[in-house]
Amino acid sequence: MTQREDHKLETIPVGTLGMIPLKGCMPLGQKVDSYLTKWRKEWQSEHKSTLAFAGYQRDSYILDASVPRFGSGEAKGIINESVRGYDLYLMVDVTNHSLTYSLFNKENHMSPDDHYQDLKRIIAAVGGKARRITVIMPFLYESRQHKRTNRESLDCALALQELVSMGVDNIITFDAHDPRVQNAIPLHGFETVQPSYQFIKGLLKNQKDLTIDADHMMVISPDEGGMGRAIYMANVLGLDMGMFYKRRDYTQIVNGKNPIVAHEFLGADVEGKDMIIIDDMISSGDSILEVAAELKARKARRIFACTTFGLFTNGLEKFDKAYEEGIIDRVLTTNLIYQPQELLERPYYINCDMSKYIAYIIDTLNHDASISGLLDPSARIQVLLKKYRKGKV
Repeated sequence: MTQREDHKLETIPVGTLGMIPLKGCMPLGQKVDSYLTKWRKEWQSEHKSTLAFAGYQRDSYILDASVPRFGSGEAKGIINESVRGYDLYLMVDVTNHSLTYSLFNKENHMSPDDHYQDLKRIIAAVGGKARRITVIMPFLYESRQHKRTNRESLDCALALQELVSMGVDNIITFDAHDPRVQNAIPLHGFETVQPSYQFIKGLLKNQKDLTIDADHMMVISPDEGGMGRAIYMANVLGLDMGMFYKRRDYTQIVNGKNPIVAHEFLGADVEGKDMIIIDDMISSGDSILEVAAELKARKARRIFACTTFGLFTNGLEKFDKAYEEGIIDRVLTTNLIYQPQELLERPYYINCDMSKYIAYIIDTLNHDASISGLLDPSARIQVLLKKYRKGKV
């Protein structure tokens, strides 16, 4: 029996599997690759020696590609091996600010624009020779600029249209800020995946004293935009849900936004209950810490903050202080984007690994099988809860 025993794939592959994680996404890509190589070496089938399965079992599915830069800061994409007929999966982390390049002999940190441009360079280097191209972009490029409220650019929609015009067949992202951006490319594949299972698994593995019922725990959405993910988690865990909405001052604009005047709460009494705050990202962290402080003021017990993307754009000092003051107990984010070492070393931090999940998605898509079962983890969550209540997690 293999790890893929509950994940039977009975169709032939679309094409030879190839992965190109760009430099900023290489650690995650290597973890995904290790799962794929392990599963496919273990896989037993009478068909694996046939022509349709040529190149199916390999030591690595990562292809040799790079994006070197000239002294002026310009660059080019290079793929150093054939990709003709391949089913390609390109992985990019547009938020990885740790990478640098030389610009007129000065060190320049890569921005989301630089990462997105490098992705296009690799697609251009493929030159239309691949059988299919799927882009796995965990943090969707420009997803925060997803709608127009005035004379503004629609950057996310433009980026999606540009990718499909270059030959991308499918785009897979995680916890998109607003999934309706897929309306920009209605004839192409677009999936936004929720990491709810990994959050619950991470919390249960690291907190052994949780009582998961409506009398002892609640799920909180920090704003009205995140209601969907909070409702889902509350339903699968059998908990009540509460919501904060942001009261803003619409008479002024600060840093491109209307400043928040107060966080107003809608929901049942939180006194003495553990709180799971769930959101798509921690940017500066101000919003989630204000919500945590509001819950503590209402006599909530412990606060667990779960967000898909931990950007921490203003550093970790605020979270250190909130942890020391007992405002937050745990912060859970995924490894879908770059994680600085100092974050991984924090005593309150729980890292939710998404590499196995991505490997399942790639493996399934390569066989042209449905991923709908992977996208809805409710059954797996119930199995996990039963194990936890028996003390087996």
